[in-house]
Amino acid sequence: MAHGCERLCQWGPFEKESYEQAKSPRNQRWRKAEEGLCPDSGFLFTQSACGMAAVWQQVLAVDARYNAYRTPTFPQFRTQYIRRRSQLLRENAKCGFEPGLRRQYLRLRSQLLALRYGPLSEQSSFRASSVRSSRTTLDRMEDFEEDPRAQGARGHRRSVSRGSYQLQAQMNRAVYDERPPGSVVPTSVAEASRAMAGDTTLSENYAFAGMHHIFDQHVDSAVPRLQFANDDKHLLACCSLDGTLSIMTLSPPPASVKVTLRGHAGPVTDFAWSLSNDIIVSTSLDGTLRIWNTEDGRCIREVRDPESSELLCCTFQPMNNNLTVVGNGKHHLQVVNISTGKKVKGGSSKLTGRVLSLSFDAPGRILWAGDDRGSIFSFLFDMATGKLTKAKRLVVSEGSSICSISARSWISREARDPSLLVNACVNKLLLYRVVDNEGTLQLKRSFPIQHGSQLVQSIFCPLMSFRQGACVVTGSEDGCVYFFDVERNTKAIVNKLQGHGGPVLDVSFNCDESLLASADSTGMVIIWRREQK
Repeated sequence: MAHGCERLCQWGPFEKESYEQAKSPRNQRWRKAEEGLCPDSGFLFTQSACGMAAVWQQVLAVDARYNAYRTPTFPQFRTQYIRRRSQLLRENAKCGFEPGLRRQYLRLRSQLLALRYGPLSEQSSFRASSVRSSRTTLDRMEDFEEDPRAQGARGHRRSVSRGSYQLQAQMNRAVYDERPPGSVVPTSVAEASRAMAGDTTLSENYAFAGMHHIFDQHVDSAVPRLQFANDDKHLLACCSLDGTLSIMTLSPPPASVKVTLRGHAGPVTDFAWSLSNDIIVSTSLDGTLRIWNTEDGRCIREVRDPESSELLCCTFQPMNNNLTVVGNGKHHLQVVNISTGKKVKGGSSKLTGRVLSLSFDAPGRILWAGDDRGSIFSFLFDMATGKLTKAKRLVVSEGSSICSISARSWISREARDPSLLVNACVNKLLLYRVVDNEGTLQLKRSFPIQHGSQLVQSIFCPLMSFRQGACVVTGSEDGCVYFFDVERNTKAIVNKLQGHGGPVLDVSFNCDESLLASADSTGMVIIWRREQK
């Protein structure tokens, strides 16, 4: 076929209608783009400071949002449609046609889709609600008496020693200040990491050319969590509210589902890879913790919650993968020995609400837990016994769910303090500084996203410590994936990926940042490929 647009019109009369309207005589600029104008999809971004997506990316985002209306009884076709649209649009977007003509196509396509399927319901503005402006709310930390009888109650205010975390930050700054300009983080793997990261800017490094693959085995059931295996480029797992988990492999091509983990009697809410990737633990609304063999999908052990409560989140103890921390719907936190299936004595505590999120610091000495009442608790973890001691409480926003917590000991050369990244249903992504060895948090900055009710997750980029700038990535209820540079004071958006048909619930990088996975509330998992320079 001579022209990209004529090839695209084979999708059907509706796409041809969009094409014919854009080609109408009223558009005097048509001839300039006669050789390949195509609708646009959702993956590249402009290099403007605001990081706004290119027009062709916005068009596929519109298509993705209407995709649920196409063949409602044949969801596999919807996935094939988006895949093919992505392929054709990506090919023709390289031709560099006049932006005004593309914008006109976007308007016409949106109008025709609205006429055919009806207007989409407007997403609520992420400016509608916000984090409380009072810093006494955002930064208020509560101390807890070490007396076990006083745990769970508000302790008296007392001064705290900033201890190892402040010392670490001071040492980091001292070493940083002494290094010559342009040098990298002083670690034993700095050179190797710089080789992986390259001498690229953040915008260049996080430019993604398009979809590497789309997985739809969980179509029409939300995928709340997905995660690449530890130190792996091609092994990925996700869990679904349909009660199963999938382990997927991206190499050798074609990408495929390696094994499906079946056994839970209810929606799967969370999972975690062991350090060696040979085991996955998962939690479910059926009240069980399951331990799986990742090679054959066999369930090794099932551990029932002693309170018969829904299990909502889990994480491995990073220094001892025999121990897993689990949070339930009755406000309880529990350390479980997965080798025996038994609770660890002294390894339990109670929060103010349903436990939704968990994260350890890198050494495994501090555990943070978030609940659905807007509080983040820090616990000191005894490495020898598995005992938990409640240390601090931060009230982020009363009644707002803390649905994601990620800890990082060193973000970058510019952001050297231990940090916590938090999604809290307050239409902002929050970045906190960890200021002492009891897990005290101090708000560093926030980034606007649309997030008011869904359990949206975010991550630190794995290689951010070894290049200029520092990047975090988050899902959003507007169906987009956002990249933020935490060190930019203004215009912090580095990239914005569009293409999901529903709220993006989780994101995950592989170990070398060549691929990014994102999952949404419709069950679609998209693997994005980094643009090759």
